[in-house]
Amino acid sequence: MQINQVYIFSVAPMMDWTDRHCRMFHRALSDQALLWTEMVTADAVIHGDRERLIGYSAAEHPVVLQLGGSDPEKLAEASRIAEDFGYDEVNINCGCPSDRVQSGRFGACLMQEPETVAASVAAMQKVVSIPVTVKCRVAVDEDPPRETLFGFVDTVADAGCEVFTVHARKAWLSGLSPKENRTVPPLDYGLVAELKAERPGLAIILNGGIKTMSEAADHLKTFDGVMLGRAAYQTPALLAHADQLIETGEGRDEVDMAACLAALERYRPYMAEQVAGGTKLSSMTRHMLGLFAGQPGARAWRRVLSEKAVKPGAGLDVLDEALAQVAPEAALA
Repeated sequence: MQINQVYIFSVAPMMDWTDRHCRMFHRALSDQALLWTEMVTADAVIHGDRERLIGYSAAEHPVVLQLGGSDPEKLAEASRIAEDFGYDEVNINCGCPSDRVQSGRFGACLMQEPETVAASVAAMQKVVSIPVTVKCRVAVDEDPPRETLFGFVDTVADAGCEVFTVHARKAWLSGLSPKENRTVPPLDYGLVAELKAERPGLAIILNGGIKTMSEAADHLKTFDGVMLGRAAYQTPALLAHADQLIETGEGRDEVDMAACLAALERYRPYMAEQVAGGTKLSSMTRHMLGLFAGQPGARAWRRVLSEKAVKPGAGLDVLDEALAQVAPEAALA
C-alpha cells in the first residue's frame, strides 16, 4: 500500500484527556497532526447522546474516532454513524488494559481474540468507505510477544486492515493498574521494527514512551508514523513542531514561544464561543497547563489557570492574567 502522510504524526487517544476541547487546542498548535478521540464504546455511539459523545468541530480534521467493542455488528453500526458524522477514520481499541474494558470484552484482551477483531474489521469495512484501523499492544500477560503480535496482525490484516498502531509494551490484565500499564512493562521497539520489516505492505505506527520530537524523528526512519500520548498532553508546546516533522522529518524540541502564543490566539475565538455557550472555562484551560513547561513564569501560569478558571463565571480575562505571567508583552497587546 502507499502510506498516507496523515499517519506520520498523531496524538494518542487518552481517556478523560483528549476530549473535543483538548483536540481543538492541539489543532491550534498543529494543522496536520492526526487527532484521536477518547475511546467510545460502540453501544454508546449507537444508543447514547451522539452529539455529546462524538460531536466535534470541523476544524479538528483529520480526526479519528476510536471505538471499543467486540461485536462485529455493533462495531459496524457505530462505524456507519461515525462516517455519517464526518470522521476521517474509525479505529478498534485492542490495547486498553483497564478493568472496565476487560469486563466489556474489548481493549487489550482482544489481543487474545484475533479472529473476533478480524470479523469486526470485515463487518466495518462492508458499511464504510473511511479507513478501519486497529491499535494494539505487543501481547497480553504471559503470551509470547513475537508469536502473539505477528499472529494477531496477520489475522487482522487478512480481513483487510492495513494500518496498525502498536503500543510497544505488553499489557498486564492482572497485577498492574492502567496507569502502571503505561509505564511499567518494558518497551520493545525492536519487536515492532521487526514487524514493519517483515510486513512492509502494512502501515505500522509506533506508540509508547516517545517523549520528544527528536525521538519521533529518529523513529520515523523505521516506522510509517509515530504516536505521542502523555508527552503531547503534558508538554503540548512540542506540537508546534509537528507540522515541520511531518513535512521535513526534522524533529525540534525547543519551546517556540512565538508559536505557542500564536496558538493561543487561534484557540481564543473557540474558547470565547464555548464560554458564551455555557462551557466552563476550566474545561478548556485544564488542557493548557503544561504549555509553557520549563519556561519563566510557567508555575504562575499554571497557578492562575488552576485557581481562577474553575470559578463560576470565569472568562477570558483569566487567560489574559495567566498569560501576563509568561508573556507580559503579549497580554498587553
